[in-house]
Amino acid sequence: MARVRVVEIRNFRSIKELSWVPSAGINCLVGPGDSGKSTILDALDLCLGARRNATFTDADFHNLNVDEPITILVTVGELEDTQKNFESYGLYLRGFNKDTSEVEDEPAAGLETVLTIKLEVQSDLEPSWCLVSDRATAQGQSRLLPWADRVKLAPTRIGAVAHHNLGWQRGSVLNRVSTERADASSALAKAARDARAAFGQEAETQLGSTLGIVANTARELGIPVGPSVKAMLDAHSVSFVGGTISLHDDGGVPLRGLGIGSTRLLIAGLQRKAAERSTIILVDELEHGLEPHRIIRFVNSLGSKEREPPLQVFATSHSPVALSELSVDQLNVVRRSAVRHQILRSSAEDDIQGTVRSYPGAFLATSIYVCEGASEVGLLRGLDQHLVAARGQTSLFASGAFLVDIGGAQKIYRGAEAFRKLGYRVAVLRDDDIQPTPEAEQAFTAAGGQLFVWRGGRTTEDELFLSLSDAGVRKLVALAVDLHGDDTVDSHIRSADRRFALASVAGVISTDLRITLGKAAKGKKSAWFKSVTDMETVGREIVAPDLPQADATFVQTIASLIGWASHG
Repeated sequence: MARVRVVEIRNFRSIKELSWVPSAGINCLVGPGDSGKSTILDALDLCLGARRNATFTDADFHNLNVDEPITILVTVGELEDTQKNFESYGLYLRGFNKDTSEVEDEPAAGLETVLTIKLEVQSDLEPSWCLVSDRATAQGQSRLLPWADRVKLAPTRIGAVAHHNLGWQRGSVLNRVSTERADASSALAKAARDARAAFGQEAETQLGSTLGIVANTARELGIPVGPSVKAMLDAHSVSFVGGTISLHDDGGVPLRGLGIGSTRLLIAGLQRKAAERSTIILVDELEHGLEPHRIIRFVNSLGSKEREPPLQVFATSHSPVALSELSVDQLNVVRRSAVRHQILRSSAEDDIQGTVRSYPGAFLATSIYVCEGASEVGLLRGLDQHLVAARGQTSLFASGAFLVDIGGAQKIYRGAEAFRKLGYRVAVLRDDDIQPTPEAEQAFTAAGGQLFVWRGGRTTEDELFLSLSDAGVRKLVALAVDLHGDDTVDSHIRSADRRFALASVAGVISTDLRITLGKAAKGKKSAWFKSVTDMETVGREIVAPDLPQADATFVQTIASLIGWASHG
């Protein structure tokens, strides 16, 4: 069944201009608030939905500019044979080049045959739908898509309120699961008549005085109503339509009473069953109403793990749980500028699938610190915790930042570049003991990436021991003793330089001792502060309070590092 190939939106709400080629499977839109994610779903729904009219206001026009029409064009492929009929649609059949993702105005060998549906709204606020092609426009021709085909193309939308899908109403997923229809007309008509008669008998005793007054008044005015009048249910008000038939459990309780999460799960499952008749589904906020384990079930039910996607899904999400269940090429980052919108998608070649699994929250941020390891992540977290609590500064996370442990110097610029290409502000924080390739670093900074690096071949541990005050150095060693014990710390110091031992810290803190302590702290088998939690403690309880007495260059680096998040 149908798949959307190209989406073009102009002058609709926050979107001045957008052109997007979605994937044939799951397209999960992420990005900052008010970036236009829900607007894109609304545009698809309005253009493809099986509706005869839609309500628009001036607020639906970009910047309230009603002089420029709202234009939404959706090009659809994988058409049924009837929709590719040359006699019916010949002038409107177009070609989609899957290699170049471009639409050509005429179908040709090697191109997928597609149709482009256009929704346009002028200043009179009246929407119009039609098929378009350059050939038809040149000949001054246009035509509507027949209603039966519009119904076939219409997407199923799962929003905060989706109970209508649990009854046989127009557009309901139940009407797409199979061709079966309930013919309840005779039974419903009889029920309506019985209800009217039963109420009429009761009304005579309940409303007798009023009925008598009405009958007498009618006779006085010569109005022919007969010897008496009756109170009965209005025949026009007692009517039953397809939507009256809805799903109930075995106890007769309507399934409309299900919770939001259960309703969304059930509808998603039914949509899978209806995939042969309708493949396009729109989901507002994947996580809405669902606990984490049910989010996973919901995402999987949409086909997130299947090689051949059963549905084409357009969804929005702010849930790290939902994102962690998706592959990197199912994530689409919405970027907004004053001139146009962009939707950027990563690929498996960027080698950040592991980052999506471990740090899905990064894709929901605006700024990302790509850190070489856990030490740098913990240090930043600890510094942030102290500066927020003690000085009232805005948290890194409140500024929209996220910290990613990329897992080593060799991967740092590949990961940073992948995030940067998706439109994120990216800063790299790395040690300087292992030098990356100069070309990668230069390319990153030339493209606007921010670099923070310790001085002259130092690791994080080296920088701390060489930059903090004597009191700060002693506190670092005391914490190491608390974590690992006297004997272990003493052994590490002696192994690093036999001139020193744990007792040396009580004396003069020389430069040589500082260098030795830095070496001892980063032993490969039992480093002193290698976990995020341990380094958080270092940053919060030792480094941040010691900054007024620390090395000036180190203090400036920390200030720039912390301040970067809020300067975007």
